[in-house]
Amino acid sequence: MALITGLCTFLYHLPQIYKWLLKPYYISSLFMTVAFLVVRKAPGLCEHLATQREDGNSCDFDWRELEILMFLSAIVMMKNRRAITLEQHAGNLFLFSKVANVMLFFRLDIRLGLLYLVLCVVFLMTCKPPLYMGPEYIKYFSDKTIDEELQRDSRVTWIVEFYANWSSDCQSFAPVFADLSLKYNCAGLKFGKVDIGRYGDISERFKISTSPLSKQLPSLMLFQEGREVIRRPMVDNKKRAVSWTFNEENIIREFNLNELFQKSKKLNKGRGLKEEQSGVQPVEVSDELHSETNNLEQPTESKKDQ
Repeated sequence: MALITGLCTFLYHLPQIYKWLLKPYYISSLFMTVAFLVVRKAPGLCEHLATQREDGNSCDFDWRELEILMFLSAIVMMKNRRAITLEQHAGNLFLFSKVANVMLFFRLDIRLGLLYLVLCVVFLMTCKPPLYMGPEYIKYFSDKTIDEELQRDSRVTWIVEFYANWSSDCQSFAPVFADLSLKYNCAGLKFGKVDIGRYGDISERFKISTSPLSKQLPSLMLFQEGREVIRRPMVDNKKRAVSWTFNEENIIREFNLNELFQKSKKLNKGRGLKEEQSGVQPVEVSDELHSETNNLEQPTESKKDQ
């Protein structure tokens, strides 16, 4: 049953996996993950490697290597229990596989261990995880625009994500937040993002630590009338985040998105009725004017600039 479930999951995500293969980050990560397996099993190379097997077969794993690989599998399974997206599952696998490969290569030959460690450092410096560039209804704030936008209209509720580009958790959460914006964005409920890795004064003002040990990235806040109402994850007395899973179901439940969305739609209807009762005639706007207005309403900073 587990095999069938895994196969169905693989087939469901096959189009996304195919897109990954076109990105250098995932291609390099895949090769780094299977490096020890290739070296140990490659004909013509494995015969010259050291081994602790009793039969002297250097082209097969010894008992210590099998222990390390089994320990790696257990850690990846534990970490992936809280993973939300396919990117998070793959990220955990890539990360802990590299750690295990460092141990295996150093145990096999110190020269191979140093070579693999240098390759890992070069990989971290040159290959960055690709940023999410899919569809979304999100406004990107800067340190100069966030207060103005939050306080512009007291009837508008804002859900703002505080993130940093270097955080893998923020990168994994990006498609989830974008999907929520596509489903719930309306005139009375809007979504925004601000890079507190770039604007440090905002992190201090909203008391969000950017330290990886604090586990406060990403942070979601709901603002009504320009004031903070809800924050996830919450922070304890030691300024550490209380464990909370950033999935779509939890966000919808904790932030009451369904109820807020219904209220926002009623607000839109109320505005329309007032305009009809006041006798205001709708003004037809040309396509050129629409395009100009859309250009003016674009966020001050695009994702490409950030």
